[in-house]
Amino acid sequence: MASVPLARLVKHCDSVLRIHAITDYPGAVNGLQVENRGTVSKIAATVDASPATARKAIAAGADLLVVHHGLFWSPRQPWTGTHYALMRLLIENNLAIYSAHLPLDAHPRLGNNARLCAALGFRALQPFFVREGTPLGWRTATRIRRDELALRLAGAVGGRVEVIPGGPGECRRIGVVTGGAGSEVKRAFAEGVDTFITGEGPHWSFALAEELGVNVLYAGHYATETFGVKALAAALARKFHVPWTFVDHPTGL
Repeated sequence: MASVPLARLVKHCDSVLRIHAITDYPGAVNGLQVENRGTVSKIAATVDASPATARKAIAAGADLLVVHHGLFWSPRQPWTGTHYALMRLLIENNLAIYSAHLPLDAHPRLGNNARLCAALGFRALQPFFVREGTPLGWRTATRIRRDELALRLAGAVGGRVEVIPGGPGECRRIGVVTGGAGSEVKRAFAEGVDTFITGEGPHWSFALAEELGVNVLYAGHYATETFGVKALAAALARKFHVPWTFVDHPTGL
């Protein structure tokens, strides 16, 4: 079976995703989070790093797990109890973990937002939702009925879409930010969209969307963020000639 040095693959990922140039939340720890013995022969991709997804990746024969949500959002020390069990699982099964959070959201070709926009058939995209100098999302000018857009979005994510019908029945200025951006409805409105697509949001976003006159479509945090890890793993597989697989472990959220 063909293999590639882990360090070579990581260097490529860091460069393509601009890991060190994009400011993220401290707990994201973008880049290589856990090493393996030094080579990669099969890549698994998943949204969340967890014992469950690690076990599925190991069962699939992977020695690298590419994730969007990594291991270190909250303190992992001391290495006892479940923390120790997780690290032992990774080390004993030679599974490395590479995590890319906002750098993967923002990527203009491989990113969650770019790939979801492509799945929705959006073109002529403009940068949207700038965070510390980096546009995370995309927006487009088009004309589509709100109910038709909801159906198209449901098809793209393969699941249910919750619609807050606060804005016009015909959507003309649509912004897309995957994941948990529903608390940013006011910001999306300020950037000039009449329809905001994201993954999930708080209860109070319903009333705020009605007040501002904005449509909000919630398609699931998990469901909207499967796109980037799939695109990244597929690109790595093509470049380095190793197989890849997607580890589906939906949260329903």
